[in-house]
Amino acid sequence: MAFKIYTKTGDKGNTSLIGGTKVPKSHLRIEAYGTVDELNSYIGLCRDLLTDETNRATLQEVQDRLFTVGAALACDPAKDTKMHIPDLKDTDIQFLEKEIDRMTDALPPMKNFVLPGGHPVVSQLHIARCVCRRAERCCVRLELEGEEVAGIILQYINRLSDYLFTLARYAGQQLQAPEIPWKPRV
Repeated sequence: MAFKIYTKTGDKGNTSLIGGTKVPKSHLRIEAYGTVDELNSYIGLCRDLLTDETNRATLQEVQDRLFTVGAALACDPAKDTKMHIPDLKDTDIQFLEKEIDRMTDALPPMKNFVLPGGHPVVSQLHIARCVCRRAERCCVRLELEGEEVAGIILQYINRLSDYLFTLARYAGQQLQAPEIPWKPRV
């Protein structure tokens, strides 16, 4: 018989972390890795919308790393899980920084804040950036509440939001979409 997707163990609002600890589904740790999962799904949509193969490949690499982040956040830090969970590495952050620099070199300097939009692909990338920022806030909140969060996770998610902002601008340029400057009322 095939593996069943439903277990019925969460029907009363609880779930298990990797390591077996039961927590409510509203626990900050669940919120953090759930938001990372949402981000991963949204990045999949963005990857499907892009035509540039370099950026599509980068986003697929990002999705892989977000699974790593989600797995790390899903572990009970107080327990030895005996499972091999892949690690983020400094090179993962450096990879994003190189991609940011590569795209920035091809973009005009920013002289204003820009409004998200100009093309549906650009808008979707900005939404992914916002979800990424929310994932970052969830991880920071988790840490502030005394839960362990590896510093490299915070660095990676922070850099990823910068990458997504730059990618939105870069995709807009490739699509010849106008960059919409914010003009505050005075």
